[in-house]
Amino acid sequence: MTPFLETALLGPVRIRAASGGAENALGGAKPRTVLAALLLAEGRVVPDSRLIRALWGERPPARSVPQLHTYASRLRAPLDGAARLERVGRGYRLSAVPGRLACDHHLFAERTALGGTLLRQGDARRAAAVLRSALDLWQGEALADTTEQLAQEERPWLEEARLTALEDRAEAELATGLPHGLVAELTGLVLRYPLRERFRCLLMTAQCRAGQPAAALLQFHSGRELLADRLGVGPGPLLTRTFQQVLAGELAA
Repeated sequence: MTPFLETALLGPVRIRAASGGAENALGGAKPRTVLAALLLAEGRVVPDSRLIRALWGERPPARSVPQLHTYASRLRAPLDGAARLERVGRGYRLSAVPGRLACDHHLFAERTALGGTLLRQGDARRAAAVLRSALDLWQGEALADTTEQLAQEERPWLEEARLTALEDRAEAELATGLPHGLVAELTGLVLRYPLRERFRCLLMTAQCRAGQPAAALLQFHSGRELLADRLGVGPGPLLTRTFQQVLAGELAA
């Protein structure tokens, strides 16, 4: 059965008709925050206290509970029967109706899990394709138009999942023999996430396979200095092993 509504959290929060149809009106940041918090709870009851903190932080207004009820009630129309919004004790639970609602963060998790499995099984070409399709689901910064409180709490783990998928996709594409295009992309990722050793290792591998072993050695030394300066530690096992492989000429092709 094709779901008739889609929810999006990997970018602006929205509800829309399936297959890129028109968006259902949600209102401003606060009803979007309630929707996002309920979707991320995966069918568990979210206490009022948790939702109020996500909406207003540690200093909610005097009438925060009635306002929360108003924001929650506004979600029933745009959900249009694709999910059940229930009042349970002093909290809310959102339960998707099977086959009626598709969530981009669920689809992302499914595709990244499949891509990782295919990569470990040695099917790099299929892994790269699946991981590209997972990353295509991102339409900007996750939870882009929710409150700062919710974004600070929930965005980090979503972003970590995205970065891991980027790493897996780059590894899969390297295994299919595409080093040249990856050198530029991975250079940018290392500049943006300089302490993330796996990006640096992938860049070193891509550089070696593109005939740039000297550049790969420079990447190692830059990373070692950065780790020492910022964290007071040396290279981790992965970065050390990649450096040794560069020296031994094991990453040339």
